[in-house]
Amino acid sequence: MKRLLPLALVALLALPACREETAAALPEPVALTTSSVGHFCQMNLLEHPGPKAQVHLEDVSAPLFFSQVRDAVAYQRMPEQSHAIIATYVSDMSRAPGWDDPGAENWIPATDAFYVVGSRLSGGMGAPELVPFSAEADAAAFAAGNGGRVLRLDEISDAEVLAPAGSDTRSTADDGDYA
Repeated sequence: MKRLLPLALVALLALPACREETAAALPEPVALTTSSVGHFCQMNLLEHPGPKAQVHLEDVSAPLFFSQVRDAVAYQRMPEQSHAIIATYVSDMSRAPGWDDPGAENWIPATDAFYVVGSRLSGGMGAPELVPFSAEADAAAFAAGNGGRVLRLDEISDAEVLAPAGSDTRSTADDGDYA
């Protein structure tokens, strides 16, 4: 029994190191450059206003970039992907220079953001946009000036990202089990 106690202690001390290794395995966000193009539109992202997103896939070295955050969230919710999604980052509009310049390196994990849904501003491709902020107060201030409501990612309905642009997405009906 005396021999098992030191072994158990060593095993317990090793567990946090395993957790750190797993967390470190997530890819870091990639800065936008002049060669960064949208996954769906194949257009240069730096030429379009509004927040952007990047989705990192398992066993794929480069992320998929999206011209609009709404498009990345729609991509996540569609069942047709060929690879597992391991990380999604969105522009942090709390730190963005402005709507026309959302920033090239100010990324936050999509699950950490506060989103303004239903604002009067359109995203980079002219469709309704989900506007991400790291600070809830910044999201609330944006919504106060531009309309919309502040939600977390898991509160955004499928209809708000999968419905065609311009359709009424304010349905209160249950639209699936995404959450």
